[in-house]
Amino acid sequence: MGLRDTYAYAIQTAKGKFDGSAQEQDGKLHFVGSVKSEGEANEIWNAIKTIPTWKNDVIADIKVVPPPAGAAPAGKTYTVKSGDTLSAIAKAHLGDANAYMKIFEANKDQLTDPNKIQPGQVLRIP
Repeated sequence: MGLRDTYAYAIQTAKGKFDGSAQEQDGKLHFVGSVKSEGEANEIWNAIKTIPTWKNDVIADIKVVPPPAGAAPAGKTYTVKSGDTLSAIAKAHLGDANAYMKIFEANKDQLTDPNKIQPGQVLRIP
C-alpha cells in the first residue's frame, strides 16, 4: 500500500479545492499547490493529520491564493440602494418578487428581518 492509498481521504478532501497535486516521491507524499482560502487549507491539513505518521510521510506546500481584487465573487451580489425592497430585488434578479425569502435566507449573516435592509449592504443573490 502506497502513501497515496494511505492518504486517500486527504486527497479526496482536496479535490475541487486544491489546484495542485499529491505525488509520491522519495518515500514521501508531496502536496504542492494552492487553495482560495485559509478554510480550504485547514480542511486539507485536518484530513492529512488523520494519519498519525503524517509528520514522517508528508511534505506539503499549500499556499492560500485568494481571487484577485475586483474579481467577481462566487455567485451574484447586489448593493442595496435607497428605496430598495427585497421583493423588488428578487423581481429584478430572480424574476419573481415572491422569491425575496431566498435572498433573505442567503444573507441571514447580515439580515435579521426581510423588511429591514439598508443602503450600501451587499447582498448575495442565490
